[in-house]
Amino acid sequence: MKRFTSVEARIDAAAHAVLDRLPAHGLSGALVEFAVFGLKQAWACLFGGALLFLIIATKYVWPEAAALARYDFLLLAALALQVGLLAGRLETFAEAKVILIFHLVGTAMEVFKTGAGSWIYPEESFFRIAGVPLFSGFMYAAVGSYIARITRIFDMRYTGYPALWATGLLSAAIYVNFFSHHFVADVRLALFAATALLFLRTVVHYRVFRFRHRMPLLLGFLLVALFIWLAENIGTWSRAWIYPGQANGWTPVSISKLGAWYLLMIISFVLVTVVHRPRAVDDEPDVPPGG
Repeated sequence: MKRFTSVEARIDAAAHAVLDRLPAHGLSGALVEFAVFGLKQAWACLFGGALLFLIIATKYVWPEAAALARYDFLLLAALALQVGLLAGRLETFAEAKVILIFHLVGTAMEVFKTGAGSWIYPEESFFRIAGVPLFSGFMYAAVGSYIARITRIFDMRYTGYPALWATGLLSAAIYVNFFSHHFVADVRLALFAATALLFLRTVVHYRVFRFRHRMPLLLGFLLVALFIWLAENIGTWSRAWIYPGQANGWTPVSISKLGAWYLLMIISFVLVTVVHRPRAVDDEPDVPPGG
């Protein structure tokens, strides 16, 4: 797996021309490593960050009487963004496939959940299925895009990673429960327990700049889920979609939703492993800085 596209490789080389001159150890070295970590995270969020920016911007500047509905504009903008990333070689075609899979999986869930009254899209649009505007699938795709990109640019490797068939079964059970708990018992607690047992010993090893760091994968899932929950608060505040309790005015999304996003993270991560297969730390020689 290549860490960078051709354009990213040139950006990386230019960055190293500057960063290699900076201190490698002590507080200064730690600050350099932290700054690179933040920049890489921002780069990984390129698709999702751009989409979130458009959601916020259209809340303020989109005219109510516009011929093109706000949701339809967001769909066209997301498609244009996707084409632009591929044409500019800022994203790989493998990652684009992940985004397509997430769009389909997410849209199917949206159609069911809005039909069940879990949340609604309060504005009209032309491009929609039932009560779901098609741009909504890209919000799920943004999660997949982020995970695929961090896997690549942080050169992620693992110790104690479970068998792929086991992670596939777990993610399938989680996805089914998102639907089935409306009709039968919610087995979310059992799924949390299964997730903990399956990934308890899994550690992700990732390279930031000069050094390779490590973190329990379960903690990584939680941190990303928290980030998505914060983004969801921004999305509902902008009324891109709302929960029933927000119909008369915005209130923060319940922290209980964090559990749902945590489980969605499992599905997201497992789907990405279809494209970027998990590699052990000793699978191949480590990629040196600037390599």
